[in-house]
Amino acid sequence: MKDVSFDFDLIIVGAGPAGFACAYELKNPNLKIAILDQGTFPRDKICGDALSADVVNQLYRMDQALGEKFENFAQKIDSHGVRFVAPNHTSLDINYQNPNHGNAAGYISKRLDFDYFLIQKIENQPNVKIFQTEKVLDISRSLDGIEVKTNKRQLTAQMIIGADGAHSIVNRKLGNIKIEKDHYCAGIRQYYEGVTGFHKDQHIELHFYKELLPGYFWIFPLPNGQANVGLGMLSSEVSKKKIDLKKALADLILSKPHLKDRFKNSIALEKPQGFGLPIGSKKRPISGERFLLLGDAASLIDPFTGEGIGNALRSGRIASEYIVKAFEKQDFTSHSLKLYDNMVYHKMWNELRISRQMQKLLRYPKLFNFVVNKANSNSSVRTLLTSMLDNVDLKRELVKPGFYVKLLFGG
Repeated sequence: MKDVSFDFDLIIVGAGPAGFACAYELKNPNLKIAILDQGTFPRDKICGDALSADVVNQLYRMDQALGEKFENFAQKIDSHGVRFVAPNHTSLDINYQNPNHGNAAGYISKRLDFDYFLIQKIENQPNVKIFQTEKVLDISRSLDGIEVKTNKRQLTAQMIIGADGAHSIVNRKLGNIKIEKDHYCAGIRQYYEGVTGFHKDQHIELHFYKELLPGYFWIFPLPNGQANVGLGMLSSEVSKKKIDLKKALADLILSKPHLKDRFKNSIALEKPQGFGLPIGSKKRPISGERFLLLGDAASLIDPFTGEGIGNALRSGRIASEYIVKAFEKQDFTSHSLKLYDNMVYHKMWNELRISRQMQKLLRYPKLFNFVVNKANSNSSVRTLLTSMLDNVDLKRELVKPGFYVKLLFGG
């Protein structure tokens, strides 16, 4: 390789959880890092805003002090469980099991606040320079390095990280992940205030209406009496059924009797906001020569729940290890960086695969109704479902026919 001078060693596109985690984990290696984000913080990110126990655990794994700072972060509320509403409108409340850290197994925080909390933890990191309102327009790769053109400047580096979400330009220019409607969800979010009827322990709510399956309608409580309301569906189903998501959202709130009462004195705080969710329902190439893809850009969103923040943080952590190795060896080849793909799927694929199978089960609303009814009438079944929320091995039982045979005959 000829002697080339670079502006930075590493460019990270996207300053959300995945990009943050990658940069935070690289605070000690002697690497000069640029982070580019097209927004200005604090900035909104269209999302459900729920933060699972895994999000908290990832922060603690990165740094005990970071996890403790998040526990003291004011712009969030504790969430101690989940309410499932079956297609027959029967509800089931399940409390999370005791968490490993802090006072709650889950939290809810607007991404406007949560992402700002994260970026503040790296804005003074000596080896990091953050460029805001910096939209990446083009990326080119040569044998010697990477060149990035933004709306303001051109930058060069030896390596680039795509942490820039569902519509990643790093993937579009360098990667090979295509939008496939059967592996992609369309979502819509709208903030409200004045929604009533939440569980006393601030459960998140997933409503599985027959007309949305295998998707769902959600209501998540937020700080200051607000709520995150929305729905998500497989893009293939949206196309097949010719569904207008904005109209569907409004119609559900107005037509479902148990929702009408809860929303009758509510106020919409914004117009419905649409977004895309590339779900992790198939393995994809998430690296190549001189680049890695992280988080949503790597399509690591849980197919069943739509949750992606925990996997975004985890992918950032994993990426940092392979970035350090690449610079130590000065080996940025696709063959070498493929080890990152292997580790990501070693850590995540089992749960992603099971979640995909659970998503497919949602095509059978009578089965969902049966499980919810059984859990409401049998405390042992309810306890088992509680354990399944966090235990991948137990969750695997949900996709086996034998599990439902046992429920049917009282096993």
